[in-house]
Amino acid sequence: MPDQTPKDASLWTYFASLRDKRMERCRKHSLQDILVIAICGFICGVDNWADMELFGWAKLDWFRTFLELPHGIPSHDTFGRVFSMVEPEPFARCFTQWVQTVADVTEGKVVAIDGKAVRRSFDKASQKGCVHLVNAWVAENRCVLGQVACEEKSNEITAIPQLLEMLALKGCIVTLDAMGCQRAIVEKIVERGADYIIALKGNQETLHEAAKAAFAGEGETKKTALAYTETFEEGHGRVETRRCWVTPRVEAYEHHAEWRRLRSFVLLESERTEREKNETKVERRYFISSLSADDARRTLGIVRKHWSVENDLHWSLDVAFREDESRVRERQAQQNMAMMRRLALSLLKQDTKTKAGIAGRRKKAGWDHDYLMALLTHRS
Repeated sequence: MPDQTPKDASLWTYFASLRDKRMERCRKHSLQDILVIAICGFICGVDNWADMELFGWAKLDWFRTFLELPHGIPSHDTFGRVFSMVEPEPFARCFTQWVQTVADVTEGKVVAIDGKAVRRSFDKASQKGCVHLVNAWVAENRCVLGQVACEEKSNEITAIPQLLEMLALKGCIVTLDAMGCQRAIVEKIVERGADYIIALKGNQETLHEAAKAAFAGEGETKKTALAYTETFEEGHGRVETRRCWVTPRVEAYEHHAEWRRLRSFVLLESERTEREKNETKVERRYFISSLSADDARRTLGIVRKHWSVENDLHWSLDVAFREDESRVRERQAQQNMAMMRRLALSLLKQDTKTKAGIAGRRKKAGWDHDYLMALLTHRS
């Protein structure tokens, strides 16, 4: 028997509080056993319940070294039924509590919040749209901190405050795209003890125009009284220069006091040249921030870290986990499956020794029991 099994690890301690809604006399398999097999399956490349059953039977002898499994492996119908009954919100809270314990989410960390749809989860027969999830991604730790699903006929604006309420954010910096630029969301971020940098677009027209006015004339010359930094990158036939200005001139906006702890406006200018096409494009983006206006280099780094939620999370879920291909229609089951994918991805991304992508690490976990156990017990 291994020196440390998943039951001994903090992961199982946090999930032990989940309520099992099945009738007790009908339970042949414990909820914990089902969760263990499912988490292992998602780590190892399983994408549906039928394959989960096959996976379990193929590894039955190994699972029995730390699980009882008196009736063998649950059927695919049992997996589907159980995950449609587990309540997503308590499940997500268990996950968030575990991540905040093991991932060292401390002061100064960037927490990028962004939404993602599971595109094939729509159900035309019942006129239900696809499941849309809002995720909190810790850029430095490369892990999902939490997840909330948008309500039917709602959007991210109502889901983001629910997600923020779940998270321990003291000292962190929350980043959001323009949809999250709302007074109530800013209020909730500050209430949770965090700072913020939030993109600005036309949905906050007067604030957007105020930010533009604050930087009038900047960019015409590199000589500036404002905090300024510039970076240069070259590769793949492309040259990109990024320039960042930060100004404390927020009081010129007459409603600035309505935005809690608003301390600075940010201007990011990207100049990208495609050598093959000999084309140059310049894009300007504006942000509001609760950070001071004296460190443009740090501000630029935070803005760039926000986009890791697209590259490291959403891309991995779609390419390595094929999330957009999932056709599970039951809403709670789809939310819980999404949570399991994010748990599996977070565990896989903690492995910094294996020189392979996420797809390769999933295969390795399926082949190598010691490696899989190391992932589960945070010893990779």
